[in-house]
Amino acid sequence: MLRRYSIENNKIIESDSSQDQLLVYCNPDENEKRKLIEELTIDEHTLNSAMDPDELSRLEFEPNHVALIYKRPKNYSGKDGLVFKVSSAGLFLFKDKLVIVLPEDIPLFDGKPFTKVTSLNEVMVKLIYRSIFHFLEHLKIINMISDELEKKINASMENSYLINLFTLEKSLVYYLNSINSNGVLIDKLKLGGAKIGFSTEEVEFLDDMMIENNQCYRQAEIYSNILASLMDARASIVGNNLNVLMKTLNIITIAIMVPTFVVSAFSMNVTIPLQQHNYAFWIIIGMAGLSVATVTYIWKHKKW
Repeated sequence: MLRRYSIENNKIIESDSSQDQLLVYCNPDENEKRKLIEELTIDEHTLNSAMDPDELSRLEFEPNHVALIYKRPKNYSGKDGLVFKVSSAGLFLFKDKLVIVLPEDIPLFDGKPFTKVTSLNEVMVKLIYRSIFHFLEHLKIINMISDELEKKINASMENSYLINLFTLEKSLVYYLNSINSNGVLIDKLKLGGAKIGFSTEEVEFLDDMMIENNQCYRQAEIYSNILASLMDARASIVGNNLNVLMKTLNIITIAIMVPTFVVSAFSMNVTIPLQQHNYAFWIIIGMAGLSVATVTYIWKHKKW
């Protein structure tokens, strides 16, 4: 699907003109891919890389355009089951247009960074900048979910919570790889700024982006290390909770078995003491109760 945008009065506006500066292809079909390859001479491998979630960020200089692949977090859905995925996006910068290729239809030009844009170069850079904050937003959500899971693990023995923690840890590994890949891309953009045609302000903006991306990487690394170090502790907590429960059940079983033994002993179909006594029933019940009290006393005295 193709969407067209233009830059008017320092704002990005959707339009339907054939001379638009911004062309956004969301999950392009075969005809659209063929058009991009034949008419715009976009490399087929690079085009396919823009929709490959496993592709690393990279920068390539073609004869008539600059090809750029960057990583961005995929919009989270409840159906993903706490799996935070990463996707790729392709930016193809020509002299008079910027072609954006995405594997899914998402809002691109929302948020504060796009309230004012002056050039195609700035749009390209701000798209990468927006992905950095998108990663940060997801990291905050992951941290909140992790805290909630920790509380549940402390009070539950279910394996599902541990599996959820492992899923979050796995997602953070992919995030770390993608954020680091974007960092390398930003560095390459800065080195090739003169060849691309970045202004002084845009080069300074790249410096700020590098700082933000490094902070994002460190934050993801901290969360990943915390989850990794706590996985064993959480498993131990679950095991300890199980041991406490089993110990409690064993003590209850013993407490029940002792009076049961007393009553059973006096229920034998043979000659036994007290069988002719008028208060034999109550004496036996009293002995059973006394046995329960004795076990309870020993339990508390030994601090079982």
